[in-house]
Amino acid sequence: MPTAVRKSWAQTLQSQYSITIKMSCTIVNLSRCAYYYQPKSADDTMIISLLKSITDKHLRWGFPKCFHRIRKLGYTWNHKRIYRVYCQLKLNIRSKRNKRLPQRYPEPLSVPSRLGECWSMDFMSDSSQNHRRFRTFNV
Repeated sequence: MPTAVRKSWAQTLQSQYSITIKMSCTIVNLSRCAYYYQPKSADDTMIISLLKSITDKHLRWGFPKCFHRIRKLGYTWNHKRIYRVYCQLKLNIRSKRNKRLPQRYPEPLSVPSRLGECWSMDFMSDSSQNHRRFRTFNV
């Protein structure tokens, strides 16, 4: 059951039966913190305008870049609040998945039937005693 409903029940109990707040909260199973809580007005118009201006300028920016730009501008809103507004505006970009490569079927190595049919080559690097490096091309 929502807290707002329990709060209204506790208030009607107080007005009808003139009991204390503590007793009415106990009857409807509501904490006194929840009874006294006054929610802040969630005015997100400033966040909406900032996010729209940032995403109009930078089309491919995701949430982290937008959030850090808002922080650099000096606003101290919570990242969860900004992300909630970001998703409400449907700005979240689909993440690209890696393309699947076709499966490779390794073939067995061919064995040469006689000498000189197959050649191999390689580069080698070494250094002499006086620490001069040299490279060789071996065939």
